[in-house]
Amino acid sequence: MPSLLTTPIHLGLGAKADVQPDFTGMAWYADYAARTAADGNEGRLVTMYRFTENWTSWEMHPSGDEVVVCVSGEMTLHQEMADGSTATVTIGPGDYAINPPGAWHTADIAGEAIALFITVGMGTAHRPR
Repeated sequence: MPSLLTTPIHLGLGAKADVQPDFTGMAWYADYAARTAADGNEGRLVTMYRFTENWTSWEMHPSGDEVVVCVSGEMTLHQEMADGSTATVTIGPGDYAINPPGAWHTADIAGEAIALFITVGMGTAHRPR
């Protein structure tokens, strides 16, 4: 049985759920974008990650909201909104936060945390923290 911790899912047009190849690192995202380009901004990437350290970069999704669900542990999300405002929110098991389109975001991790992400992946950008 696949695990979202290693094997993401793409939710595409026509209510399709397509299993993706195992996640192998940052280059994986470029291949994902090419595989799912036909779905445009309506496609959603569903992933789950286990974190033991603070994030080392910021990311931003220009094409739609990202839902972040904390499955276990605790994480503090830092957001720089497109309008220049900032927000910080701490989420624990079962809590969620939304990163709006154009919001740069990063996270601090308290010990270990597992989070589920539902993301519009098209156009995602990264920058150092």
